[in-house]
Amino acid sequence: MERARFIAPGGVTVIVSHRFSTVAGADLILVLEKGRLLNIGSHDELLATSTKYSELFSVQQTAYTW
Repeated sequence: MERARFIAPGGVTVIVSHRFSTVAGADLILVLEKGRLLNIGSHDELLATSTKYSELFSVQQTAYTW
């Protein structure tokens, strides 16, 4: 994420990723499913308020801690 801040300091950078480690430090995360916007927020906000985001985060966290 630090590299992305360098690319567009003070601007907007769009990152598309399936890895939570890539987007966790973003100011704003958009959660999409089948092309529809489900939720918007920071990583911490989405963990607390988005069932889909928290479920996917848990699944990925489990997969990467094997």
